[in-house]
Amino acid sequence: MNPFHVTPCSLESTLMDWATIRPVPYQKQSVDPYTRTRVILMNGTEFEANWFMHQFSRNCNNNSIRRTLALMRRSEQQQQKLISLLKPADETILEHTIGYEQLAVDLTAHLAQREPNPYVKQALDFALLEDFDHLYRYANFLDLETGEKAENLVGRYTEIMPGRPTISHHRHPYDSILYPINSKQAHPQTRLSIGIITAAEQQTMNYYMNVCGAYPNDAGRNLYQEIGMVEEQHVTHYGSLLDSNLTWLENLLLHQYTEAYLYFSCMETETDPAIRSIWAKLLEQEIAHLHTAADLLYEVEHKEYQQVLGFDGCFPQPLLLQSNIDYVRQILGNSVQMTALREDYRCVNNMLPDSDFFRYQQIVNHDLSTVESHTVIEEHIQQQGSDYRFEVAVNPIPQLQNRTVDNTDVGRIPGASDACQL
Repeated sequence: MNPFHVTPCSLESTLMDWATIRPVPYQKQSVDPYTRTRVILMNGTEFEANWFMHQFSRNCNNNSIRRTLALMRRSEQQQQKLISLLKPADETILEHTIGYEQLAVDLTAHLAQREPNPYVKQALDFALLEDFDHLYRYANFLDLETGEKAENLVGRYTEIMPGRPTISHHRHPYDSILYPINSKQAHPQTRLSIGIITAAEQQTMNYYMNVCGAYPNDAGRNLYQEIGMVEEQHVTHYGSLLDSNLTWLENLLLHQYTEAYLYFSCMETETDPAIRSIWAKLLEQEIAHLHTAADLLYEVEHKEYQQVLGFDGCFPQPLLLQSNIDYVRQILGNSVQMTALREDYRCVNNMLPDSDFFRYQQIVNHDLSTVESHTVIEEHIQQQGSDYRFEVAVNPIPQLQNRTVDNTDVGRIPGASDACQL
């Protein structure tokens, strides 16, 4: 499908009434896990679009452009409000969090496997192991809090076991900045991957920031606080890959193209007929937004959309959320002992003792009893005799196979593992 070959509806016709933006939510007991994750993904995509256009408007002195942005942004806001209400009211914060982390794991794994740029693929594979471990930590907390098994929420499509331990994710801010791509020379898939994963991680960060103070006990507040800090690192990590030389209007076009592609992907892969019809409706609206962005680009900067995209705009194969157990195991088995070092990665075994990584670790993690991602597993072990996992086989890292001790060395202590090939 080429969205530029579709005759768009008018921008104002994308506005909806209250009844339309109050859909029937999915049923949490029977929903397909990937329907839940698509809802989370598109909520995050709309959030990114809204805040990008707010920043554009605040940095623009042309009120004609700002009015067009305001109309488009109001439509995007309505889309986001519609999507947010697809989540049922009886789905708890923790249950929804499991969906966030399943999305992070399977989205990142999917993008990494189709990514043609080796540097961007490295960035995806590196952070994949961290979201994978977050799923394990939250799943143990869910079991402690309610006795509910997260394997049922993820449909057993995604394993739940230790990845690179969350305590090892805390790195100096200098080590979260990567080299940006040259968007106009990059493969179209690379541009899409970076835009998609940045928006998804930003939504996760925002969700954890907002629920952190609202969780009803200190253990939950502390866990969301800690993992929310890691998600901020991920947003910085992925966001630093974005091309910083694009104009605001070029960026607007890329945002709208990414949104349209994702709605197309959701429509093509959705298994719930009612929600599929929503994706189809929002795709139609997003195509109108995309054409508006292309028209603005031509009117103001005299550029055709092909000059920014580098091709005719035909969508690639739909993004597919599905099980990636074998791929995650492969990355875990190869690279759990890796950390970031400025714009690159380094095996912890080879880091200098005075590196920023070890210094930052000493600042934030010098007292293990205050690291909630660790203590939640210890509490589970103390109460139930072992941690909670859903594994199809033993963990590929020998040091992470013991279910009666939470390993806090892998990924941060030299010699804790030899899995050092990212």
